[in-house]
Amino acid sequence: MQAVKRTGPTNIVLRMTLRKLRSAANKYKAPIWRYVAELLDRPRRLRIEVNISKINRYTKPGDTVVVPGKVLGAGTLDHPVTVAAVAFSEEAVRKITSAGGRVIHVLKLIEENPRGSNIKIII
Repeated sequence: MQAVKRTGPTNIVLRMTLRKLRSAANKYKAPIWRYVAELLDRPRRLRIEVNISKINRYTKPGDTVVVPGKVLGAGTLDHPVTVAAVAFSEEAVRKITSAGGRVIHVLKLIEENPRGSNIKIII
């Protein structure tokens, strides 16, 4: 009997995101991007899902947050934050933008802040 070979994610966008995260970690000497890539490279059932209420609890106005997974819309957000993730529910996007925040993909955040300074990871 052969051992099962680990294949990794089949979603092409996620695979490209992982490649660019690891590349940015090496290029800019920013270990935050390597850690985000490790969290995203898990099996789908173990990937992180974070509700708006948790983002509201652990952030202050103007913070930048990375969610290495999906942002869901449960809860309320009462201050503007920039949230970067791989996926968002429609409700989460609506609540973040109505609070005056920004919704961006993780790759866009790498372009804006390649060194990963002043970024919180919410897991």
